Amino acid sequence: MKFKDMPYSRPDVEAICATYQGLTEQVKTAKSAEDVFAAIDAHEACMMEFATMESLCYIRHTIDTTDTFYAAEMDYIDEKSPLVQEQGQAFSLAVLASPFRADIDARYGELLLRNIEIGTKTFSPAIIAELQEENRLVSAYQKLCASSQIEFDGKTVTVAELAPYKQSHDRAVRRAAYLAEGSFWMSVKDELDRLFDELVKVRATIAEKLGYSSFTEVAYLRNTRNCYDPEMVAAFRSQVKRDLVPVVSALKEKQAERIGVSGDFRFYDDLFGYPEGNPKPQGTPDDILAAGKQMYHEMSPETAEFIDFLYDNELFDVCAKKGKAPGGYCTSLPLYRAPFIFSNFNGTSGDVDVLTHEAGHAFAGFRARNFDLLEQTSPSMESCEVHSMSMEFLAWPWLGLYYGKDADRARYAHLESALVFIPYGTMVDDFQHQIYANPKMTAAERDALWLSLEREYRPYIDFADVPFYSAGAGWQRQLHIYHYPFYYIDYCLAQTVALEVWAASQHNFGHAWARYLSFVEQGGMQTFVELCKTAVLITPFEDGCLKEIVDTVLAWLEKNQ
Repeated sequence: MKFKDMPYSRPDVEAICATYQGLTEQVKTAKSAEDVFAAIDAHEACMMEFATMESLCYIRHTIDTTDTFYAAEMDYIDEKSPLVQEQGQAFSLAVLASPFRADIDARYGELLLRNIEIGTKTFSPAIIAELQEENRLVSAYQKLCASSQIEFDGKTVTVAELAPYKQSHDRAVRRAAYLAEGSFWMSVKDELDRLFDELVKVRATIAEKLGYSSFTEVAYLRNTRNCYDPEMVAAFRSQVKRDLVPVVSALKEKQAERIGVSGDFRFYDDLFGYPEGNPKPQGTPDDILAAGKQMYHEMSPETAEFIDFLYDNELFDVCAKKGKAPGGYCTSLPLYRAPFIFSNFNGTSGDVDVLTHEAGHAFAGFRARNFDLLEQTSPSMESCEVHSMSMEFLAWPWLGLYYGKDADRARYAHLESALVFIPYGTMVDDFQHQIYANPKMTAAERDALWLSLEREYRPYIDFADVPFYSAGAGWQRQLHIYHYPFYYIDYCLAQTVALEVWAASQHNFGHAWARYLSFVEQGGMQTFVELCKTAVLITPFEDGCLKEIVDTVLAWLEKNQ
C-alpha cells in the first residue's frame, strides 16, 4: 500500500489497556506453554496496531509540523503512550514470571526475554506523569527547531536550507551563513536552556523513582545495552582521544593548507574541504533518487527487491521545505511490514549520505520483516547504525551515478569525514555522562563544559566570532541530546565497525557484502558483540581496534590524496 493511502486513526488507549489486562491475566493463569504463546501472539497484534498508528502520526507530523491535526494527534500520543507502556510492562512481567519461560526461550530465543527484562527496569506506573512531561518537552524542542525562518541571500530559509551556503567557495558567504544560523539559535537559546533544564530535572526524577543513582543507568537500559557498560564506553572514549584525535587534528591541518587558510582555520571552514568546492551530487532530487534505485538494483538481488518495494509504495519524503522537522530518520510501519525514510535534501553530499544511511536502516528492517515478533526484528541501536553506516561504504562502487567525474573526491571526503566524526560523536557522549552525573549544572556551566570538551576532542576548532557556537551552546542544536539521551555513542561504535566493512570491501566486495548480510539478517536475535562475531568483525571495545582501523584508513587516504 502506498504511504499516502495508509489510514490513520487515533489509538483507542482505553481499549488497548483493557486488552493488555486480559492478556496479562491469560499469561498468569496459563495451563500450558501454548496458552502463553497465544497471549504473546495477541500482544503482537495489539502492539503492531498501536506502533503503526504512532509511526504514521509521527511521520506526518514531522513532514509538516504546521499541520494542526497531526500536531494535536502527536500531543495525544505523547500523553497516552505511557499508559500503554504501563500495561505492556505488566504483561512483560507476567511473561518473565511464567513457569513456561524455558519454552518461551526455546521458541523465540533467549535474548528476547533478556531484553524484555531490561525494558521492564525502565518503567514503573509511578513515573507516568514524568514520562508524559518528557514527551511534551521533546516535542516542544522539535517544534522550536522546525520554526526557523532565517533571512539570507534575499530569501527566507530554514536551518537545513542554509547547508549549501555553509559549504560555499566564498569564505565570506560561509561565515555569513554561520552568523545567520547562529543568530537564529541565539534568538531561541533561552527557551532551549529552559527546555533542557526541565528535561534534566524530569529525567533525574525518573531515575530516583525507579531506584537508580542517576539517569545514566536508566538511559543505558532504555538503549538496551545488553553486552557493554559505561566503563567499556569510557575505555572506548580513551581510545578515541589517544589514537584518533591527533590524527584528525593532522587531517584538519592538511585541509587548512588545501583551502588556503593555514594558520587561520575557523569554524566556518570546517565543512569546506577543497578549493574547488566540496563534491556535490549532480542533478535534481529526482535524479538522486533514480541513481539510488539503479544502485540498489545492481548491488544485489536482496537490495533490488527492497528498493522496488520502497518506490512502489512511496515510502520516503526527502526534500527540505518550510515547516518540516530537521534531520533524517528511518522508522517502521509494522502493520505493513514496511520502513519509511525521512530526510531534508539540500544539494550537498549529505543527500547521498542520508539516502544510503537511512536506506541501510530500511534495508535491515525489510530483511527482518518476517520474524515472529517485533522485538526480534531489530537489534540494539549501535547494531542498527552498523546497518546504515556500512551501507554508506558499500555504495562506493556506484558513487559515479551521483557525482559523475567527482566520485573519487567524494570517496576521499566520505572516508575522511568518517574519521572526523568519531571524536565529535564521542564528545557528545562524554558531555551527557557529565551532565547527568551533575544534573544541577546551570546553563552557563553546561556551555562551559561543552567548550572544555571541544578543546579535548576537537582542538583544531576556532569558533571566532560566530554567535551561539562561540558561547559554548553548540550542543543545543544536536537533537539527540534532547530526544535520545546517550544514543550518540552508538554512531561512533558503529562507525568503527563500518570502517572494518569498508576495509573488507576494498579487498573483496562480494565477501564484504556476505559478511554485512550475515550481520543484517540476524535481526534482533543477537547482541552487538555477538553480531560482530557472526560477521567476523572486531568489536570497538577491544583495545587497539581503533588504532588498527585508523592506520588502514590513513594508508588509503595518503595513497589517494
